[in-house]
Amino acid sequence: MVKISVLQHAPSAHLPARPGDPTPTSRNLDPLMHPFARGRERMRALNAAKMERMFAKPFLAALEGHVDAVETMARKPESLNVVASGSWDGGLIVHDISRRTKVIYVEQAHKGKVAGICFADGERLLSCGVDRNIKLWDIRPSSLGVDEDGAGSSTSRNPLSIFPGKAAFNSIDHHRSDPLFATASNLVQIWDETKSAAISNLTFPTSTETISGVRFNLSEPSVLASIGSDRTFTLYDIRTGKAERRIIMQMRSNSLSWSPTFPTTILLASEDHNLYTFDIRSLKTPTQIYKAHVAAVMSCDWSPTGLEFVSGGWDRTVRIWKEGVGSSPEIYHTKRMQRVSSTLFTADARFVLSGSDDGIVRIWKAHASEKLGVVTARERAAIEYRESLKERWKMDSEVGKVSRRRHIPKPVYKAAQLKRTMLDARRVKDERRRKHTRAGESKPKAERQKMVIAEQT
Repeated sequence: MVKISVLQHAPSAHLPARPGDPTPTSRNLDPLMHPFARGRERMRALNAAKMERMFAKPFLAALEGHVDAVETMARKPESLNVVASGSWDGGLIVHDISRRTKVIYVEQAHKGKVAGICFADGERLLSCGVDRNIKLWDIRPSSLGVDEDGAGSSTSRNPLSIFPGKAAFNSIDHHRSDPLFATASNLVQIWDETKSAAISNLTFPTSTETISGVRFNLSEPSVLASIGSDRTFTLYDIRTGKAERRIIMQMRSNSLSWSPTFPTTILLASEDHNLYTFDIRSLKTPTQIYKAHVAAVMSCDWSPTGLEFVSGGWDRTVRIWKEGVGSSPEIYHTKRMQRVSSTLFTADARFVLSGSDDGIVRIWKAHASEKLGVVTARERAAIEYRESLKERWKMDSEVGKVSRRRHIPKPVYKAAQLKRTMLDARRVKDERRRKHTRAGESKPKAERQKMVIAEQT
């Protein structure tokens, strides 16, 4: 017996109602509606998702020049193409990423590694290192004997100013409008460009940690944030000259970045493989946890739009996250890229830069399948139509699978599997412990509430 499934139609719908009447015809009276419109739209959405993955080629260029790990990077204010980088070899390079050339190259800017750099303004650059010195440089090409065409050459010219310190510096950041800058060493200090010594110390009275990062708030420049080696995150007010609030987390943070659009939001890159966003008005719990890295997250930076941010980790990957979406980020990697210690968004939010242990600064597209160059009006309309299709059909199983699928290196894939197994085992262990203890003795606790151990004001 063979069972055959056939389409059955009611004969009354296809035969004349009375003898002599014309045979009824099935037709759609709405010329804008196609009988298979939904199926056609789904297929277009699937093809749009496939085309996005086919044309996803994010890597653009590698900027060489350093011979050791690129520890820190900074973008020039009000510029789209000028970025500075500092390395463990003590070298300092100012890159023109549009021409992919070196504008300034100071081979021995510091003895030992360059731990932090920031722009004082459009013409001057501050750098600090483990040699206990802060140096102010003039980055105008003509001032250092470099050709105006941006060819760049090695130079050993002296800096404009040197500010000696008493301990190795780990980070530096400049005030947005005033001639002040903050440094991180065994304490947080505020410096004036016109004075050779620090004008105030902001460290918490009971603090004994090494400060690893400082950043001024972009909207309220008097507010300063720092992270320390004893798992602390601290807020300071330079008007009062003291630390205002501090929290102690489960594990230490390696980098921090203020949101450019929400002044109260700050992003922390943690040693526990996660990133956290906090609202500084309430530091008891993070507002969002971002999980995907399989090793310590070493750096993070917001997009100027505030809708995305980039992170680099010890797992040798660069990941681009959407704000508020805690998983499934865009992931970039190459065979030769080593552990990523610094990441940066460009000022137009179109490109991402990463600095790794192999001494290379790499340029990536922020959107992997974006077309570079001139886009006609017709192409723009087609791109927007495909984006709307993908957004509408993102819950479809096939469209979602194509959009989410990413090729990752085998070591990262195996590490993710192992991490997932360990977390599942820990979850089962906690459930069994709660099951065999008295009621109320071991209540389950939300993961966000576990991150902050204590808060001090």
